Amino acid sequence: MSVVALRYAHAFASVVASQKVDAAAAQQQLEDFRGTFAGSRELREVLMDPAILREQKLRVLDAIAQRIGMSPQVRNFVAVIMEHDRLHDLGEILDEYHAVADEQSGFSEAEITSARVLSEEDRSALEAQVTKLAGGQIRTTYREDPSLLGGAVVRIGSTVYDGSLRAQLEQMKQKLVTA
Repeated sequence: MSVVALRYAHAFASVVASQKVDAAAAQQQLEDFRGTFAGSRELREVLMDPAILREQKLRVLDAIAQRIGMSPQVRNFVAVIMEHDRLHDLGEILDEYHAVADEQSGFSEAEITSARVLSEEDRSALEAQVTKLAGGQIRTTYREDPSLLGGAVVRIGSTVYDGSLRAQLEQMKQKLVTA
């Protein structure tokens, strides 16, 4: 995480809050722009070329903004990033903004890794427990790792809760070695 990306993310979060912009819509518009920008080599070349005049770049940005339905605040945020030659940091800035917006809205990202694919019933029960641990709403992603043998590992932010069979066996091994 760069300090620059975090500064831009907090600045835009302040704009969203002060101007009562729909945060979810702003995030979607930013993701739409990210996809458009990443998907077009020509667009990247035009917007990042120092030889192309600022006014021409802004006309291109305005055409994209109109096409994907950007709010004026989102368009201006992208223009500021472009003006300060930070488009190469766009992905990191947007990732930081999503994290800041989630934090402000009380959402936490939770990554759940299990030894096998979980049933809907298991997922619901596990998500209920993770919601309690997070102390608020969660957005979960699931992964499978057969090396866990059983159980699950839950990561909420930088905190890891390891309830895997592999971890339990390792703890048992340590107790037996020290006994």
